[in-house]
Amino acid sequence: MTVGIHSSLLLPCGALIPNRLCKAALTEGLADAMNRSTPQLDRLYRAWSEGGSGLVVTGNVQVDRRYLERPGNVVIDRNGGIDALRRYAQAGTVAGNHLWMQVNHPGRQTPRHVCTQPIAPSAIALKVGGDHYVPPRAMHAHEIDDAIARFAHVSAMARATGFTGVQIHAAHGYLISQFLSPLANQRTDEWGGSLVNRARFLRETVRACRAAAGDDFPIGVKLNSSDFQLGGFSHEECLQVVRWLGEDGVDLLELSGGNYEQPSMMGVRGTAGAAQSSQPVAESTRLREAYFLEYSKAVRAVASMPVMITGGLRTRTAMNEILASGEADMIGLGRPVCVDTDLPAQLIAGRVESAQSYERGIDPPKAGLGWFCLQLMKIGRGEPPDRTLSGAQAIRDYVDNEQQAAQALIGRPAAH
Repeated sequence: MTVGIHSSLLLPCGALIPNRLCKAALTEGLADAMNRSTPQLDRLYRAWSEGGSGLVVTGNVQVDRRYLERPGNVVIDRNGGIDALRRYAQAGTVAGNHLWMQVNHPGRQTPRHVCTQPIAPSAIALKVGGDHYVPPRAMHAHEIDDAIARFAHVSAMARATGFTGVQIHAAHGYLISQFLSPLANQRTDEWGGSLVNRARFLRETVRACRAAAGDDFPIGVKLNSSDFQLGGFSHEECLQVVRWLGEDGVDLLELSGGNYEQPSMMGVRGTAGAAQSSQPVAESTRLREAYFLEYSKAVRAVASMPVMITGGLRTRTAMNEILASGEADMIGLGRPVCVDTDLPAQLIAGRVESAQSYERGIDPPKAGLGWFCLQLMKIGRGEPPDRTLSGAQAIRDYVDNEQQAAQALIGRPAAH
């Protein structure tokens, strides 16, 4: 029988995902001032569970309240909220799907309004415009051990509160990705230098999470196929890390690419092995749509775990072609399900052929992030998405929301 989006997927740990579509991780910003889960998250994830994805991955849950990707992140760091996490997990699994908690630490990609002294493998500042980020300081060895322990603790809490798996975020320039990158990691100890050393943080984290959560608990990793930066984490290095992750027992690998300095995860693509070069539009539907498909083919050849690709895919035809060809094992959907939460069910049933590409109508394009985040907030409040929201209004509303969330952090009890 031909494999398609309707097909189930058996993971190495023995867990069964009911179909091949995944609601990929999307930052929500819906936690309270203590970074605990809220009823808004319950409503949002109930909608995604009922929307038909076999796997739903949460937005990044942070391991340390001192360092956030944005003020509204959920964090598990002695800040309470265990019952709220159980409600979150229950709501997100009502349709029998998997719900995996994405676990993360932003490292130097912690905004200034959250923390004025972020940490990173090395004291190397982000090369992005403006003053949104401040230079980090290099982590001490005991802080590296502490961060790994925090990932493990969060993984154990995910299982204890009803989540069915975790995804370790090792992409997009966050802390683990920083350790992998020769540009961000210039350490001379056992955590830097060779790829063996730069990958040590990721591998030790995977092993610690496995020990904390159990052999039958799914553990996924989100990994850059390349940083698309000259001198950064390369595609060839990615292939070696994938081999190691297979040895470490990872159950599902999601391929992505880029970071805040080179945002390939937003559709700015490079060519395998190159730095910041553009890829011509391919003739085939699946190559034209999928941002990272060319990398998935090479990764799939060395991976001992299933591989998922996220980014750009919109048509049912392309998704089924990719799965049938064996170029990938799962398809991740992001921005389209910020508006049409039931898109996976519609695609599987054949009621629609293609997702709506709402980003094409957003002007200016830089408003896209805020536009989609605001849709999640509306769904969390129990309101319908606003498909007519203008880009200019999205920018104003999103900035206002982030400022209010940042203000709410002031005066909260100190993080550990």
